[in-house]
Amino acid sequence: MKKLVLTSLLAVFAATGANAAINDNPLYRPDQGRFYSVTSLESGSKSSNAYALTEEFGYGVTDRLAIGLATTLSESDWFDTAGWNTFGIGVDYRVFDGANWKADVFGSYGFYGVWPYGETFLGEDNTWYQWTVGATVGYETASWAVAGHVAFDYANSESFNWGDDGMHMLRAGADAFFNMNESWALVLGAEYQIGLDDENERGTWLGKLGVNYNIDDAKFVGAYVGKEMVHQEEAGSWDIVDGFAYGVKFGVEF
Repeated sequence: MKKLVLTSLLAVFAATGANAAINDNPLYRPDQGRFYSVTSLESGSKSSNAYALTEEFGYGVTDRLAIGLATTLSESDWFDTAGWNTFGIGVDYRVFDGANWKADVFGSYGFYGVWPYGETFLGEDNTWYQWTVGATVGYETASWAVAGHVAFDYANSESFNWGDDGMHMLRAGADAFFNMNESWALVLGAEYQIGLDDENERGTWLGKLGVNYNIDDAKFVGAYVGKEMVHQEEAGSWDIVDGFAYGVKFGVEF
């Protein structure tokens, strides 16, 4: 099954590229006129020789509206192979901004397989185009935040092909953020993904656990581990994928 989600295992909990989180608070958004950048370096397992570099960059148009983009490059075996995996743009709007309760709607559009190793740029045989819509609802205090999200992905080999050859995926999950003290924060999340097509119904659970260090109010570094569990439909059981994904992040708002 080709993954529809444009983000990597460790970044998938951001509902869209325009909703990256400084210090990974799932309800973070930049203030009006402020930019943010989150850079991630990730690998699929401890023994893997493959790494992915992801950059998320966004801007607060207003205190409620944020726009952004995300892109991922990858390499394996010390650059024996390398490629440009994904590129996406997104928008996120806060429809409700209470004292503690928050609610956002979001949408994004992107490419999967932008320039694979040895292939052509946006080649017809390797590139998929993905549309995403969804919503996030959460509760936030001064020391912690919890948020749930649901998203619907549609991908096809042509940007505006809405025919039967496309793939559909539903994703739902929750994220939590806890300030342990002024310098350290704990983050965790889980997401369930399932294809909605007859040939693409295998479900997947993704889990993430991480810790962040706040350099100051606008910068952080973090380290993360992730785990994947896939439902084997024929056997009627869950298969825990060998190894852990792991990675590091650096985020800044300016």
